[in-house]
Amino acid sequence: GLHTPNRNGDVPLIDDDPTQPNEAYFAHVDAVVALAASLGLHIGMLPTWGDKWNVKWGVGPEIFTPENARVYGEFISRRYADAPIIWIVGGDRPIESESHRQIVRAMAEGLRAGDGRNHLITMHTWGQHSTAEYAHEETWLDFHTCQSGHARNSANWKFIEADYARTPTRPCMDAEPGYEDMADNIRNLDDGYLDDWDARKALYWGLFAGACGHTYGCNPVWQMWAPGRDQVIYARRPWYEAMHLPGSGQMQHARSLLLSRPYLTRIPDQSLIVTQPGEGTLHMQATRDSEGRYAMLYVPAGVIMGGTSVEVDLANLAGDTIAAWWYDPRTGVARSLGVMSKQPRLTFALPQGGPDWVLVLDDAACGFPAPGRA
Repeated sequence: GLHTPNRNGDVPLIDDDPTQPNEAYFAHVDAVVALAASLGLHIGMLPTWGDKWNVKWGVGPEIFTPENARVYGEFISRRYADAPIIWIVGGDRPIESESHRQIVRAMAEGLRAGDGRNHLITMHTWGQHSTAEYAHEETWLDFHTCQSGHARNSANWKFIEADYARTPTRPCMDAEPGYEDMADNIRNLDDGYLDDWDARKALYWGLFAGACGHTYGCNPVWQMWAPGRDQVIYARRPWYEAMHLPGSGQMQHARSLLLSRPYLTRIPDQSLIVTQPGEGTLHMQATRDSEGRYAMLYVPAGVIMGGTSVEVDLANLAGDTIAAWWYDPRTGVARSLGVMSKQPRLTFALPQGGPDWVLVLDDAACGFPAPGRA
């Protein structure tokens, strides 16, 4: 916020003026950015939270105009012109007026002017919406994001599917799915908390629908809650314990899986699924290589929900023989099902355990390694 100081007692601006940044505050930001760079990390950095230009449910105050937004954007991007950063304008808010649009556009243009077009820029919009609704025609936007939100089984694949098909073409991803250890729908304690299974469902639904990436979040961690600090959204454990929850460590297995096969030719393809078992937890999502060298199907709820098998349409797969695998998204371990003759359709028995699995089918002639292995 504007008035809550950092650990050194510094606030970001002098007199809440975006044209007067506090050097001491940004010196601390410098150190954080340098540390992230030393660890090989990119930072998704928001120049401001959205309530400083569209207060909505936030604290405010609204301090930005198109004029000072551009000045501030240029200042901060010039300062971090050579840093590993992806700029994220918006800040959990919609563009609801022409004034809002001018402010967001000016800040993005300032970011462009300050760093010589050296960084990607996207936008963070509010829950159950996509940036395509507000900024699809904006020339500064490099890729779309959606915020599918924090309700269990939120159908993020619908946002990705729609944005993937838009013209002009831009990459898209779910920038705010349900966070691990968040109460379902944020405050519904009666329905329990989102867990690593919920985090994986959002991950594979989004990626297999065509997303270029994904965001993992954890409720105690994002707000850095610890005893003695105020909570933003109810947290049931401190951040330093929540860091060890299983979901964060499982994200890497999706990356390893996708990069173990030709990546840039990967496309979504729901025609692989002969019968969709249902919506919500049951919804399956499929992706394949555009040349038919491999296919992947995410089965979010196997035998735990009464399933027994998955039938796959192989019309878009190449080759005469198929190498099949079950990939465990919890561990990154693949189980070989052997090599079989390609048929128009094949049925695969669901493994025990889970609850979720990824079925990987390869043109056996390609000789790909086990899924998840380079």
